[in-house]
Formats: sequence, C-alpha cells, structure tokens
Amino acid sequence: MVRRILHIDMDAFYASVEQRDHPSLRGRPVAVGGDPSGRGVVAAASYEARAFGVRSAMPMARAVRLCPSLAIVRPDFGRYRAASQAVFEIFRSVTPLVEPLSLDEAYLDVTENAWHEPLGRAVAVRLKAGIREATGLTASAGVAPNKFLAKIASAWKKPDGLTVIAPSRVEPFLQQLPVDALWGVGPVTAKRLHERGIHRVVDVRAVDPQALREIVGSHADWLRRLADGLDDRPVVPDRAAKSAGSENTFAQDLTDLSEMRRAVDEMARDGAAWLARKGLRCRTVTIKVRYPDFTTVTRSDTRDPATDSADAIAARAVALLDRTEAGARAVRLLGVSVHNLIDPAEPSAEPGLPFAEG
Repeated sequence: MVRRILHIDMDAFYASVEQRDHPSLRGRPVAVGGDPSGRGVVAAASYEARAFGVRSAMPMARAVRLCPSLAIVRPDFGRYRAASQAVFEIFRSVTPLVEPLSLDEAYLDVTENAWHEPLGRAVAVRLKAGIREATGLTASAGVAPNKFLAKIASAWKKPDGLTVIAPSRVEPFLQQLPVDALWGVGPVTAKRLHERGIHRVVDVRAVDPQALREIVGSHADWLRRLADGLDDRPVVPDRAAKSAGSENTFAQDLTDLSEMRRAVDEMARDGAAWLARKGLRCRTVTIKVRYPDFTTVTRSDTRDPATDSADAIAARAVALLDRTEAGARAVRLLGVSVHNLIDPAEPSAEPGLPFAEG
C-alpha cells in the first residue's frame, strides 16, 4: 500500500503568533528574540523580516543592521505552547499517527484517517483550514509517499503552501533537487560533494559506493536510498521523552553567586513543573555551566527513589552548582535538566533491590 504522509509546518510560528496577538505588528518585519545590545539571537523572524535577510539563530545585532525598522519582541513561550496544543489537537482528531518534531511541525500518516478521505491532499486542505479557523495562523503542508519527500514538499511554497508529490511525480521532483536537500548534507558535506561533481540529488546515484563512503562515511547507503526517493521510516507518535531541561545564555556574564543560584533554582523548578505535567519523576538532575572562555562543564546527581518534587530538584541543582567554579569565575550560560525518567504508573517503575552477589 502506498502511504500518505503529511509534513505540516507552521509559518514563522513565533512571529506569526505575535502578529496575530498584536495588530500593530501585522505587515511589519518582526523578530522574536533577545536584546540586540547584548548576546540576543533571533528565535524566529516574520516573512517581512526574512525579506531583509533576517534569519533564525542570527545575532539580533546583525538582524537590526540588516533591517533597521525591525520590531523586536521578547518570546512568550506560554502563548506559543497554547497555540501549538490547539494545532496538535486538530492533528490527533484526524489520525493517532502524529509524530511531533517541535512545537510547530509534525509528520502525520493519513493513509487511514477519521475523515475517510482517500486523498492526502484533501486531508491537508482540511487541516490547513481547521488550523486557520482555530488559531488564526497559517501552515504549509507537504504530501508524499514518505517522510523525506513530505518534509521537502512542505517548504516548497511557503507561506501557506501546499505541495503534493504523487508517486508518479516522485522522479521529476527528485530531478530538480540540489544535493543539499538530502538529510545529513550540510554545507561542509555539500562542498565535498560539489568538488566531486555531485550537485543534484540524482547525481548521487551515479557515484561509486566506495567513493560515496569516502565522502559521507556511514551515511552513504542511507543517502543513496534517499536519492532514489526511498524512505520507509514509519510515523512514530509521541516518542517517550528521555530528558527535559532548559538553559540560558545571559546578556552579560553573571558574577554574583547568589544570582547564579537563583537562575539555577528557577530552571530546576521549570523542570519539575514539566515532570508534573507529564506525570513523570526523575532520578538524575544535571546542570550545565559555561564560562566566558566557552569552557563548559556538567555536573549530575542521581538518587533513588525518583522524584518530581520541585523543592528537592531545585536543592540538588543548586548543590551541584557548588561543585563548579561558578562564583570564583564569571558564568556565561547556565542550564538544568532532568534525566532517567520514570513513569510511576508503570509496573516496576522504581528499581528494586539489587541481586545479591554470589
């Protein structure tokens, strides 16, 4: 059976939420992110800002130089999560096979769907309309027989796009793709491929397998399959989280140990709140510390039984900070994460007594 896979990607998600909620920002170049006078970076850029060359992960100071009229908005992840939840509720009303990639994008397998629509395109049209009606936001969709092609298709006609790659169109579509459309082919690998005369996806097919392995290593067989348009990975709904955490790069290096402790305490409590929402507990708490010279260290603490206590997790995280040079040295970045997650509802969730050694 030919699968019908959708990749749906919200358009300039954070920036679009801001423009939706603040009419004065509509039609203007908007960047969501940090302070341009410090180390702020662009988390998201509206399409009006992208026209000036502003892109996510760009230093905000550079973004302002490219677009002096840029409106800078500090992120509000609570509102973004609320919009995301509304979108994913729509997805899951149509199929249980929803694989989230982030707050604003997901794969859906709609080969079988609640609407009994035989065409993936029809499902995508209805989903896009439902998202707009429920959230006031637009999404772009790609429809294809597999995940690789669906993801490329969703970016083909942004914003508010819809691109369908029917099985009969796979080969013509592949013929027009540059080699860096392949997963795992970044700028460095693309340069090496170009030096060998490999510029298009379909050029990969003609490369000797050993020569391809010399260029891309163990990914050679995988890239060769993608070059043929083959990708049999299933849509995997809601992969179990193995960890969660947050980190913060400060606009100015922290030098006050009490301020560092407050930051770690707050991030630890955010992690505990996430555990509570998910109904999970953690055995391991980890902190990350980066100094101004970019030296980075981590410290971890593992204990039984697992816990979701905000006070306990915060106390352990702050105690870990005392095992670093924080305070004696300034700090550029701090992070806290929780690991070794346990679902107390599952049988034998907590580790039992160890076997006696004979």
